[in-house]
Amino acid sequence: MKRDFQAPGRSPVFAREAAAATSHPLATSAALEVLQAGGNAVDAAIAAVAVQCVVEPHMTGIGGDCFAIVMEPDGRLTGFNGSGAAPRAATPQKLAELGVKDITDTSPHAVTVPGAIRAWETLLKAHGTKSFKSLFKRAIQYARDGFPVAPRVARDWAGDVDKLRADEVSAARYLIKGEAPKTGTVLKYPRLADTLSAIAEGGADAFYSGPVADDIVSALQSRGGLMTQDDLAACHTTAVSPVLRDYKGHTVAELPPNGQGIVALIMLGILEQFDLESLDPLGPERFHLEMEAARLAYGVREQFITDPGYMDVCHTRLIGADYIDQLARQVSLTKRMDSVPASALAPQTDTVYLTIVDRDGLAVSFINSLFSGFGSGIVAPETGVLLHCRGSSFRAEPGHANSIDGGKRPMHTIIPAMVLKEGAPFLSFGVMGGHYQACGHAHVLTNIIDYGMDVQAAIDFPRMFFDIASHELQAERLVPPSTLDGLRALGHSVVPASGPIGGSQAIMIDKARHLLTAGSDPRKDGHAGGY
Repeated sequence: MKRDFQAPGRSPVFAREAAAATSHPLATSAALEVLQAGGNAVDAAIAAVAVQCVVEPHMTGIGGDCFAIVMEPDGRLTGFNGSGAAPRAATPQKLAELGVKDITDTSPHAVTVPGAIRAWETLLKAHGTKSFKSLFKRAIQYARDGFPVAPRVARDWAGDVDKLRADEVSAARYLIKGEAPKTGTVLKYPRLADTLSAIAEGGADAFYSGPVADDIVSALQSRGGLMTQDDLAACHTTAVSPVLRDYKGHTVAELPPNGQGIVALIMLGILEQFDLESLDPLGPERFHLEMEAARLAYGVREQFITDPGYMDVCHTRLIGADYIDQLARQVSLTKRMDSVPASALAPQTDTVYLTIVDRDGLAVSFINSLFSGFGSGIVAPETGVLLHCRGSSFRAEPGHANSIDGGKRPMHTIIPAMVLKEGAPFLSFGVMGGHYQACGHAHVLTNIIDYGMDVQAAIDFPRMFFDIASHELQAERLVPPSTLDGLRALGHSVVPASGPIGGSQAIMIDKARHLLTAGSDPRKDGHAGGY
């Protein structure tokens, strides 16, 4: 598919030496600055995400979690699980004693140990060449001297005002006279600047012990939370082997649980059994198959996916050919399935994803998140650390795959990905959007592999997701009315999406031509650059 230059849009960025794609222009600029100064892809990723933790505070922060995949020029892959665990005291029995039946976004029990800073340090030690001190310069500058609020950031911020107003410290830090800042407003976060400076000097230990850790624990315990200094000090990043599955001559790499990358592989396995490439990419039949595959795959997620130490089945079993065949046989081309295991899902965008490829061919696929807008809405007052709410994925009661337990990692929605072709690097990509992300991986990949779209066209292409609880498909505005009518004829209930569904960045790697093609999502303030 070729771009219509009479219509609004953007072209992919072509580069030969290096490329970076993030959801914010200032982050991309920071990444390119590091690359041009001799840093590698991992160095640039840390510099970029540190900036995003300042300039996209509703989407990400140093009080969140992180996952990454690093791909060597020869196609070797290493995964990093930078998700934190529940406090040791956080068991279903303890929450029952406290009268907690549901772990809401703003509950102190939704705050698991923030794993991002430990993950950044682990990545740098394994693959980087620079230090936090050199890589945090732009982030510290923006936090201390100020940064302008970008348009998409302002739009999202306005939707989180009630959450921020509900907490005195959050309201003081993130609202201006009780309201969200407007586009172009210059904001400063001196406490966060001081904390970043402390980490730049003292490394991750300056976050997980000492005054920063004390401030985090105090903020949570004052609200009834169970986090201790020992919980923070025990934070570690796990190096993992990505899970591989082929899709039409391409090898797709996702991280194993506790993330939901397996869901994307299940979806692709189901879709591979249908003649997808013969269908109109914007037609009802294509979206019908995609949504049916998603409903099945997410049903599997709800039943099985959690901290691997607590799973009842090995994740490799869930992407095996026999199991995928069983799932695919439930899909009809002519009507919607009656039911799948119930769960309330909705697309979100409260995450940042970035990808970078350097001059030597080292590539990183990197995702960092607070989970919900402004996370838990709980800010450690002296250090400016905004804490995530990943523990809201837990169930408070026992007996479920994702029942909370001390030291257990929750199921995660954030998933970086890589693709190889004939064993060589082909694509570094990811999709933001909470629960949507696994479905988004399948959507973007089939756009590229089945429909021949370039990375920017694949990212721009209209999206759809579902809410199992309401049995409704949520369609973006550019999905044609004829497609919506066709889906209704197949038994689907279809409603307009309340906003853009997710976001995405991608870099395609063509080693034969020594060419990088980068795309970024206009649904956010996405920005790709290269040289």
